[in-house]
Amino acid sequence: MPDLLGINHLTLATADLDRLVRYYTEFLGATLSFERAATSTDPRIAVLDVGGADHLMFVQTPTAPRPERDPLGRAGWGLRVGTLARLRAVRDRLTDAGLPVSAIDTLPAQWTMTAEDPDGRPVDIRAHRPRAD
Repeated sequence: MPDLLGINHLTLATADLDRLVRYYTEFLGATLSFERAATSTDPRIAVLDVGGADHLMFVQTPTAPRPERDPLGRAGWGLRVGTLARLRAVRDRLTDAGLPVSAIDTLPAQWTMTAEDPDGRPVDIRAHRPRAD
């Protein structure tokens, strides 16, 4: 039996912490778990709960890293929602706000779309398809 339970967190750099926190909370439904002010030795951070005991940690840096897509043209990482209806609702919120997001694609085991956060970083958002047993 594996000892791993999942991914605890993913850390992403940003030059505008407030803007990124707003995007992930207002449009994608994450909740702010905590925020730490910058100190003389450590940068400002925010940790967002994305569900299932998983978190995104944002670290404010002088410049944001250059976003890249994976070899398949997708984000290379992603967030999950519970159903296709929820995925469609997230897509509607993004498009209504004029934010970049792809069409929803149907894959063998899930539905997926790729959005771009305010730093231009791609993020895949997916819903697992019900299994046919």
